[in-house]
Amino acid sequence: MSASQRSEPARPARSARSSRGVPGQPGAAPSASGHPDCPDGPERPDSELLAALLDGMDAALCAFDADGTVTHWNHEAERILGWTAAEAVGRKGLGGWAARPGDARDVEARLTEAMGTTGRRVHEFALLTKDGGRVLVRTQSSGVPGADGRPAGVYCAFSEVHAQVDLERSIALSEALLDDASWNVVLVDADLRVAVVNANAAGALRTARKAAPGRPLGDFLDQGVEEAEAALQHVLAEGAPPAPTELWVTLRDADADVADGLEGAEGVRYELLDDDEAVRGEGGDRGETGAAARRRCWRGGFLRLASPLTEEPAPLGAAWIFQDVTEVKGQEQESARMRFRGNQLHRAARAAAECEDPMEAASVHLDFALAGFADHALIDLVLDPPPGAPADRIRLVRAAATPTGAPGPCPPVVPGGIPLAYPEGHPALQAVERCGSVRASARRSDESGTAQWAAARKWPEGAVHGLCAVLRSRGRTLGAVTFLRTSSRRAFDRTDATYAEDVAARVAASVDLAVRGR
Repeated sequence: MSASQRSEPARPARSARSSRGVPGQPGAAPSASGHPDCPDGPERPDSELLAALLDGMDAALCAFDADGTVTHWNHEAERILGWTAAEAVGRKGLGGWAARPGDARDVEARLTEAMGTTGRRVHEFALLTKDGGRVLVRTQSSGVPGADGRPAGVYCAFSEVHAQVDLERSIALSEALLDDASWNVVLVDADLRVAVVNANAAGALRTARKAAPGRPLGDFLDQGVEEAEAALQHVLAEGAPPAPTELWVTLRDADADVADGLEGAEGVRYELLDDDEAVRGEGGDRGETGAAARRRCWRGGFLRLASPLTEEPAPLGAAWIFQDVTEVKGQEQESARMRFRGNQLHRAARAAAECEDPMEAASVHLDFALAGFADHALIDLVLDPPPGAPADRIRLVRAAATPTGAPGPCPPVVPGGIPLAYPEGHPALQAVERCGSVRASARRSDESGTAQWAAARKWPEGAVHGLCAVLRSRGRTLGAVTFLRTSSRRAFDRTDATYAEDVAARVAASVDLAVRGR
């Protein structure tokens, strides 16, 4: 305490709870009669309410009258500096106790400046704690006018600079994540509705940033939305998972307001090929480009957002921060698939070498090829035309087939020599005519249409995707091998066609031996 303060008579300490102030001063609470010094009943609850409001503030607050005497000092100011309200209220200025004398002159000058101007003034200066330490604080000061409009005091709200910097850093981080981050950021509320998305996430969800808030994830995701919502519910209830999470999702069609802005494969709609549109080679990928664009793998983490203003943090929602790793995962899966298929071909060759019957060896190749590849397999051989029949008409006869019911091995069919009633343009006939692979898929319009599609092609019930590869050996076309998938599998792609051709080459060698041995 300075010498001038020691020479002054001691003033009674007034806390934020007990100080009533004077007219025009901060904290003056008028009574029901309008006079601040009238001790009637309604004045006490008003002053207690004011004290409760000041003490409940998150920011430290002190107030001064026109003479620079401290009139208010709340709990947060006591926490930061250590001086209690009883020790602070009634002191003149901050010099000698809450600020060093050299710093006090600058502090008082800034407070005086704020008292005579309108608006708030933001400053940073050092204050003293009760134990003698220094604390750098950031203050917001504003003058308090009296009843006559003349300056009657000033209030000063302050907080530790590092706390303010932490707050500003958190805000800056949030803005950077939502504006400049290369990651996709999606914030959802406690009801699992989208609250905020950044630009990259809006592109990933195929929507616009302004159109996303308030909508459920089901508006953007088709398959995988249940897994995403389950993960978010777990985060809200239990907290963030310890490791990154990978989710496979299928996107819905883009919103109308951003559909025109999508380029390349992202804007292509997926449509399965009809049998009349069955093509060989590159043309079969037309209907699969859109599916690859909508099927995405997102790897990222989750964060629970909780309010710091409650004793037990209440969840405000969750943040989902992810990156699109579809291309990387696709390459990993393709490598694993190639290794598995290569191993199957090797095992099939060793097993077929132990078969005495060449047709049994052909069926062994199909049995190994079916694992993880297809649900059914058929072998159709070219039947020599009868005498006098046109030689350009292709007739096929069934040589081997997997069971139509439960899955099982592909045994040879008892030879009967009756040609198959394949309609004109059948994929197997096209494969034989073109000496290449043909893919065909049914449109997913309804189940009855799919069943009729399979029945019309003499294929097992439930087949919706077909891949026919030609059997060629010693420069001759021997027939075709057909692989079929049900609706639980995806359509055949170009890589599948390459694998089917590898299997067909091995099957053709065995079939050629069987044909020569007859």
